Amino acid sequence: MSDSSDELYHLQVEIYTPENPLRHPGKLLRGIYRDLLASRELAWYLAVRDLKAQYRQSYFGFAWAFLPPILTAVGLTLARNTGAVNIADTDLPYPAYVMFSMTLWQTFIEAFSAPVREVNAAKGILARIKFPREALILSALIKVCFNFGIKLILIVGLFLWFRMPVGWSALLAPLSLIHLLLLGIGLGLLLAPVGALYQDVQKVIPMMVTPWLLITPVIYPPPESGPFAQLVNINPVTPLLVTTRDLVTGVSLSHSMGFWVASALSIGTILVGLILYRASMPILIERMSA
Repeated sequence: MSDSSDELYHLQVEIYTPENPLRHPGKLLRGIYRDLLASRELAWYLAVRDLKAQYRQSYFGFAWAFLPPILTAVGLTLARNTGAVNIADTDLPYPAYVMFSMTLWQTFIEAFSAPVREVNAAKGILARIKFPREALILSALIKVCFNFGIKLILIVGLFLWFRMPVGWSALLAPLSLIHLLLLGIGLGLLLAPVGALYQDVQKVIPMMVTPWLLITPVIYPPPESGPFAQLVNINPVTPLLVTTRDLVTGVSLSHSMGFWVASALSIGTILVGLILYRASMPILIERMSA
């Protein structure tokens, strides 16, 4: 009897109140940090399970990580060489420029779409099983990093094939890449609460990718002047992607000021996104189970 009483005594008690949790952002952030640490093993398990299922059910497997940037580079190179499109010269051989940039762009888009996808995929268990909801976001980040690790093989192959030098500045490239991932995850978290209730969000995200790609210097070098250059420069993805590319290739940084602004924006976005995600999950779960 005493053992049973001790066990009940140590059970965690969670009390729900009508008070808005957004009134105490500090407490909310501490709870998020605590649950992120507590959900590491669960997030790892979810990520490994999903990755195994993803590549087991695909005939081409890991090749899907390489095919999109390769096919895009081949098509654009042919169009550029035949004069069908007019693209200025780049610091790198153009096929390598496109493949490298597309790899970074795909990684950002995967991070951006991951929160909405993960929450929608977990709808069946969110209302039935209590677990740290942050595990879904951490699992998404693990999967994005794993997929980028596969794409890294392509990047290494590019530098070997085109004999491009790599400077010491490449050691700093992970810093800007992390900020690019944080921006993607943060923006996705802002959409996740709405995306959990309305399927329209998942359909809108692919529609956003193409126009967003066109104002990001992925298939062309950053323009230096004109209204279009201003549009490209206010795109927060531009300085993060370009700086990552510049650091790896060893060229002078062309968006150093914009990088710091976009980095601060990415940190702020991920914090706001996590707070919104944390505060909205109880309401979303109640709506989904109603």
